[in-house]
Amino acid sequence: MDDFLFRGSLADLDPDVAALVDLEALRQIRRLNLIPSESSVPLAVREAVGSVFHNLYAEGYPDDEWRAFSQDEILAADIRLAEYRRNSDPRYYEGTEFADIVESLARRRAAELFATEAIGADDLWVNVQALSGAPANNAVYSALIEPGDTLMGMDLLHGGHLTNGSPANRSGRVYNSVSYGVDPQTELRDYDQIRDLARQHRPKIIVAGFTSYPYAPDWAAFRAIADEVGAYLLADISHVSGLAAAGVFPTPVGHAHVISFTTHKTMTGPRGAALITADPKIGRKLDRAVFPGEQGGPHVNAIAGMAVAFKLAATEQFRALQRQIVANAMRCLLYTSDAADDPLCVDLGGRLIIKKKNITL
Repeated sequence: MDDFLFRGSLADLDPDVAALVDLEALRQIRRLNLIPSESSVPLAVREAVGSVFHNLYAEGYPDDEWRAFSQDEILAADIRLAEYRRNSDPRYYEGTEFADIVESLARRRAAELFATEAIGADDLWVNVQALSGAPANNAVYSALIEPGDTLMGMDLLHGGHLTNGSPANRSGRVYNSVSYGVDPQTELRDYDQIRDLARQHRPKIIVAGFTSYPYAPDWAAFRAIADEVGAYLLADISHVSGLAAAGVFPTPVGHAHVISFTTHKTMTGPRGAALITADPKIGRKLDRAVFPGEQGGPHVNAIAGMAVAFKLAATEQFRALQRQIVANAMRCLLYTSDAADDPLCVDLGGRLIIKKKNITL
């Protein structure tokens, strides 16, 4: 025995798991599963997730003053390290100087990605530590309301999410859950009904989010309802965050008090989640709710992967990808006869056949 460390590749140390990884890679190449919760993550993102940032425990956050720094200022490592040594670090562990830089970079890139003409990157408070979408939403509730308060979200059976107040989830057990749905005739949200429900139940938070609802929300209408009853508006855009970042889906920035989204769906990033607000007071509450309220140390390797994903999402190549997603969704109309005449796809009683490279779904 040369030392106590395990050296060698996965194939050297555990060929069985290595073989399973290879088989899964082959399955993903040969099969296409149209699951909105999945995406093909770029190799660069996976390299960051598998990096030595995995080895860190970094409870706490980088210095809040770094939120106002540009990417170039954040990446001026010699200056940032001098500050780290001079001022110490707000985290609870030593050895996190580069974790501070990579997390600040991820936060800044997310802020720049979702900034608008009216609300700039300097105005957006970003948290990238939530481990996934459900913990992120639960952190929002912990930050802004108390157990027993009323939460109003979209009915799970109508396209909502478990964390929108489902009785099977903590959000529906800890809080008084009221659900809105879709009109059975039009299959669209009925904003008059949502307003009536809000007036009747006076929720503290209204969730404008969804998992399997294909139409864009009217963010302004949701905000008007929230303002009327004195509620916070949470926009959960987990499934469409990449579309919103690319400008092909309406952004909730400027409407929602808080925006939550996962980074492993249309954002094509690592498994994780982000929270955004334009209100620093809310932002500080969110930070405390994520850590130490909801979880302990963040996954710094996932945050590094987010930094890469947000950089890629700012490119024209990414925007072209999101435009193509919209084009594909409009072209292949599942359960409609229109698809039958399309050379790309046909509908066979709800079973979609894509006539390209012999891919069968």
